[in-house]
Amino acid sequence: MKKLLNILKESEIFGNFTRSQLELVAEICREKSYSEGEYIVLEGAKSDELYLIAEGKVYIQVNPSLVSKTKPASKSQHTISTLYRGQSFGEMALVDEGLRSASVVAGENGTRVVILEREALLKLCSDYPQLGYRLMFNLAADLALKMRRTGIQIRENMLYGTPNS
Repeated sequence: MKKLLNILKESEIFGNFTRSQLELVAEICREKSYSEGEYIVLEGAKSDELYLIAEGKVYIQVNPSLVSKTKPASKSQHTISTLYRGQSFGEMALVDEGLRSASVVAGENGTRVVILEREALLKLCSDYPQLGYRLMFNLAADLALKMRRTGIQIRENMLYGTPNS
């Protein structure tokens, strides 16, 4: 439990949580380990879980052929981001329960994630409004940062990337 509390405490989305709030979150967590190259989530799959990287790294990948009519169908993935210990993914599933917008692949053997299911997390937020407020604020800040980073990547690609043929 202490190791899990440390992982939660170090994470971006549980920043400024009290010890008792972290203990409440830890009670609804489960952990899972992955080998290098193993998929954690698949683009287009339905899911309602938030993931926190406990050990290792993950690659966020998209399949360009899923959004382009001009490119032939491909199984090749394009890595758009690398995330490390303490970072999270799957936040949008908490909000809209939509399909995964990207695949996530373990970047090394022993990659370990902490998994929080939407229903349990929302119940916790409802039961403990201060915890819920703090979590939603942190998630919004994290998503805003990721959106800004994506916007910069799009602009760089438009300015310096190879033109589409």
